[in-house]
Amino acid sequence: MKRFDCMKALAARLKDELVILSLGASVDEWYNAAPHMRSASLFQQQLGCVTPEAFGLAVGLPHRRIVSLDTDGGMMFNLGILATLGNEQPKNLFVVVWDNECYQSIGGPPTHTASGRVDLAAIARGAGVEQAFTVHTVEEFDAHCAKGLASDVPYVVVAKVTGTVQPDIKRKHSDGREDKYIFVRHVEATENIVIMGPSEHN
Repeated sequence: MKRFDCMKALAARLKDELVILSLGASVDEWYNAAPHMRSASLFQQQLGCVTPEAFGLAVGLPHRRIVSLDTDGGMMFNLGILATLGNEQPKNLFVVVWDNECYQSIGGPPTHTASGRVDLAAIARGAGVEQAFTVHTVEEFDAHCAKGLASDVPYVVVAKVTGTVQPDIKRKHSDGREDKYIFVRHVEATENIVIMGPSEHN
């Protein structure tokens, strides 16, 4: 299945959630699949940081649903986060792992999941995340999105997607620094809080 098709299915279910997602081609795809979620999405730039950052938001905003859009390569960089989720059991965290079995942004060398022996959902379950599943169709994915977004325990969906990128889509127009401020200001406005106040050097 195609990652972009899954993204459109997930986007149709989102309204006031906060989303953290990984670097690479998935950034432009999410930018196009979920235009209503642009200010509510933080485009992370480091492998291994997406789900940990989403976990931090879930702890800091326990009343709000947090969505992590991670990758197989990114999850491999920090498998320990699954043990943290298993121990801490955040009730408001929904994790999607786009598993295309390759490091797409650097030309496509295989990740460990390409071997057929490494199962990220099984690793998650072994770490204490009982609701962890692997899906192969958009219909399966959408059904798990419905369950995961309504769950009161951490929920992980490993989506087996192709290594292709959706053609002819617009590039995200902002850089990482601008993305950070857009996201933080969105959280401030929707939570009625101050995260980054006025600079002393204005």
